[in-house]
Amino acid sequence: MGKSVNNGNENGNGKRTPGRPRSERARQAILSSTLEFLEKRENGFADLTIEHVAAEANVGKATVYRWWPTKAALVADAFAGSVTQKLHFPDTGSVYVDMSQQMRQLVKILRSRRGHIVSAILGAGQSDSTLISAFRERFMKPRRKEAYATLQRGIVRGELPAELDLDLALDALYGPIYMRFLLRHDRLTPSFVDEICEMVLKGTLHREIPSEGQRVGSASGGR
Repeated sequence: MGKSVNNGNENGNGKRTPGRPRSERARQAILSSTLEFLEKRENGFADLTIEHVAAEANVGKATVYRWWPTKAALVADAFAGSVTQKLHFPDTGSVYVDMSQQMRQLVKILRSRRGHIVSAILGAGQSDSTLISAFRERFMKPRRKEAYATLQRGIVRGELPAELDLDLALDALYGPIYMRFLLRHDRLTPSFVDEICEMVLKGTLHREIPSEGQRVGSASGGR
């Protein structure tokens, strides 16, 4: 019978020993090197190379490609992994509080050094479909899924109408944040988040939604 292969994480008795597996250490080193580079460079994504990341992380290029097939996937994962824990939605019993707290955290991240990475991704993503796709799949979609659940809880509690279009609601909530972040025509502040939530969640979405017939009748002047 052949020997069982020890992967460096088990002792002779087959029990796992303390410490992070070598492969996980390498993976984290790659992600850290990527983030550090992106935060320091104005044109971070364009200048970043897999060769540089591998050298900084002290691994071979093949190790990087084992986990990430493209530079875009690596960048999207590096950013998402660095902020995911901060962007979970709470469950306080109030959809207004849950959304506003999470949105405030997003604003805080956008105003930090991590915001430079988002700018680089969104800017380069306009001409690089693989990058913007990776950002949507690895960062936006998981957040969106949590947001759906948060709004659904609000619907169940009667805080929001059952007919609510979840995608439209989320676009109305987050669109103004990204607009100010990208255009910089005004400041991103916690009070701005509160104003958005007040307008969208407590205002427009909480009123009675007219039926299709009522909307048509209103548009034609009741004739």
